[in-house]
Amino acid sequence: MARTQALYASLALSLAAAGAVHAQPQAGARPATGDAGSGPSIYSCTDAKGRTITADRPIPDCIDREQRELNPSGTTRRKLEPTYTAREQAEREERERQAQLLAARQLEERRRERALLIRYPTPMAHDRERAEALVQIDAVIQAAKKRLGELADERKRIDDELEFYKKDPSKAPDSIRRKVEDNARSVAVQNRFIGEQEDEKKRVNVRFDEEQARLKPLWAAK
Repeated sequence: MARTQALYASLALSLAAAGAVHAQPQAGARPATGDAGSGPSIYSCTDAKGRTITADRPIPDCIDREQRELNPSGTTRRKLEPTYTAREQAEREERERQAQLLAARQLEERRRERALLIRYPTPMAHDRERAEALVQIDAVIQAAKKRLGELADERKRIDDELEFYKKDPSKAPDSIRRKVEDNARSVAVQNRFIGEQEDEKKRVNVRFDEEQARLKPLWAAK
């Protein structure tokens, strides 16, 4: 560091004494002096070809990249941001927005993982809750199947009533025909409900499988 500072100090003195600069100033332009009383500034950057350039004013070859304004001692006085075109600025802002969204998603993911680990501190706790969820669904399915059995018994009684009109069902009273229709609709409702509960069991298992995959490394780390 001391060697670098000495190099910059020597360069500054050479520029002040000889008036020579690496990047030539325009005619009639006044050299930048930085803060009052702090001495002349030195600008430094690395151009697109990897060359380190120094000058007594902002460097045109580095307009698209960061430059450093140095004190005569070689310390950084301030940093100059690149100058962007409208398109470059829009692209830069979009990259920043995407980075912020990614950071937010990662933060939310970590929050969910912490919540999962609090809820399921061990594999046993996770397995237990899965089993409890499936037992509840199975209980609902069994109730629906019981109702189907009752509807089947009811249909037998209706068929017994229809036996008298077996030769000509069109002569059966409207009340009996309505019983047949109501019974058929109820059976369809219960079968549909059982199918929905079976789908719910699949969704529950998928959810617990996904949680288990996320929790395994967390349990291992814990």
